[in-house]
Amino acid sequence: MATTSRVRLVDSEDGRRLRVEVAGDGDRVILAQTGTPNAGVLFEPWARDAAARGLRLVSYDRPGYGGSSPQPRRTVADCVTDVRAISTALGFARCAVWGFSGGGPHALACGALAGDLVAAVATIGSPAPPDAPGLDYFAGMPDDARQDHAMFTADRAAWESVSGQQCDVARARSHAEFVAAWSTGKAPVDKAVLGGDFGTWLDGAVRIGITPVIDGALDDNIALFYAPWGFDPASITVPVKVWHGAQDRFIAFAHGRWLAERIPGAEADLTDADGHLTVAAERIGDVHRWLARYL
Repeated sequence: MATTSRVRLVDSEDGRRLRVEVAGDGDRVILAQTGTPNAGVLFEPWARDAAARGLRLVSYDRPGYGGSSPQPRRTVADCVTDVRAISTALGFARCAVWGFSGGGPHALACGALAGDLVAAVATIGSPAPPDAPGLDYFAGMPDDARQDHAMFTADRAAWESVSGQQCDVARARSHAEFVAAWSTGKAPVDKAVLGGDFGTWLDGAVRIGITPVIDGALDDNIALFYAPWGFDPASITVPVKVWHGAQDRFIAFAHGRWLAERIPGAEADLTDADGHLTVAAERIGDVHRWLARYL
């Protein structure tokens, strides 16, 4: 049975618009921070799993993505004020948060800076902070990640120009071209996921996120990979569980290990079998089950 999502437009504290998506009506709320570059479009199996557990699943377009207004020069930590605005508008005073890929740091920010609102946090394939001590940040990452960082450091204007051109290409390509582009250099488990329903959803979420502008993608990448996050993961006191797969060729496995070791008391599901996409595509029930214990 399909689960219908509803869209709400919420005003942020500083007057920006936030496009919010809600599935279910349960009193127990899980907020999902989607990846980069994505709009906050809910994958239907996520909503269906949440509904089966009596949970309300909420997501939103981070600033500059999809239907949400831009917020230039934002930090990862700035997402907390938007999450608070959403909680007020939707009428919940407590929630759990999971973040997938680039949404992982934003989920951690909620745990670090909104412990009164957030009961627990889960990350799926999350990067570590760019200034993570003791971490060889680019080891095990795609070559283009290192090249991207070098260009940003040497010539930010050129980096923005190239990023804009890449977004233009992404908007114009077919679904088959999307799958091929995202599969290059990736593990077989993730290639398989990209060829199925999750890949179709992801293609759509990316297109919505970067259309008609690229502000969200640029600001998200800067906040995630080129600027301080605005909090230390070691300061988090709410329960945290880190999911990361050894076959992840998007965000290196060492990032998941670093987060699990850095966050006090964090649990970890660090598996040899999973890639970057498999938990979000096929095992979200495990994440929801763990988070629901704290709601």
